[in-house]
Amino acid sequence: MKIGVSTLAFYPQTIEEVLDFLENWNIKYCEIINEYPHDELDEDVLGSYQMNLTVHAPLSDINLASHNQTIRKSSIAEVKKSFDRAVNWDAELVVVHPGNMPVMGRKISEKIFQYNLKSLTELSSYAEDCGICMCVENMPKIDGLLFQDLRDLNLLLEDINEYMTLDVGHAHNSGFSVSDMFCYPLIKHVHLSDNDGTWDQHDALGTGSIDFVELFNSLNDFKYDGVLVVEVKNTIEVIKSLEFINNII
Repeated sequence: MKIGVSTLAFYPQTIEEVLDFLENWNIKYCEIINEYPHDELDEDVLGSYQMNLTVHAPLSDINLASHNQTIRKSSIAEVKKSFDRAVNWDAELVVVHPGNMPVMGRKISEKIFQYNLKSLTELSSYAEDCGICMCVENMPKIDGLLFQDLRDLNLLLEDINEYMTLDVGHAHNSGFSVSDMFCYPLIKHVHLSDNDGTWDQHDALGTGSIDFVELFNSLNDFKYDGVLVVEVKNTIEVIKSLEFINNII
């Protein structure tokens, strides 16, 4: 089983500090959130570690669905930079968040979804040119975030011929049972965190209400062979999560 850890828990530590920590825990996979301080990274430094990388496109100030075309095009450009960096860092997969509904966009929601589709279609073409697998992530139950529903996201991905990052915590927060989460063959990548169902808490595995024993059984039934990325809030919760995984697999 391929267990990885996101840089989210370490922010804003240097990449060397992150990778040293992961090597000490014998973790072979790291997901780099590609924004400050992990935007421009030294390829020689990355190459000095025996670490397999995936990349998460920027989270901050990005909206692929914006009806402000300057914002939308800038967002596309920032995600494309993540594809370029993934190539340079020998990472084959990039996680992308779908857009969100602008405050002034609620009365033109159909147009907002069209802009979102247009952006993701352009990014899909760019990813293909780069030889990168683009995996669009389902969102938690937060007002304004698009594609909280796995079914809707799956339909979008069928349209653009791309794959899904299943965020288990987001799906649980959005009301999906563990068994319902694995009904979608386009799942290529998985994020792991826990919560109590009321909010996207990104807590340590085993501390919320997600049934991870059932989840790991479902992964086996699904024949999932990708990376399972632990995406929690801090290093203490990383350690708790890794110990929890070791105890149940």
